[in-house]
Amino acid sequence: MTRATWEKVFEYASMPVHGTLSRKLRKGIKIQVNEGRIYEMATVFLGEDFLRLSETKGKEMINTYYAWEQLVCVRTIGDTES
Repeated sequence: MTRATWEKVFEYASMPVHGTLSRKLRKGIKIQVNEGRIYEMATVFLGEDFLRLSETKGKEMINTYYAWEQLVCVRTIGDTES
């Protein structure tokens, strides 16, 4: 897949954060990158050369970076509508 395709996946799963270039995951949406950990309350930054997922755990800010060319799969997880 190309970077443009991956960006569309992340755009689908998130919404813009007002006044920034970052995006927050939509309510009820979780995301998993490369069969790794599942992010629930993450902020997404779609950089030119990388993807960054940021999350807060207690008093810590955790940033995880992925190179676009290293993305193999992205899984979005959400509740089904009844």
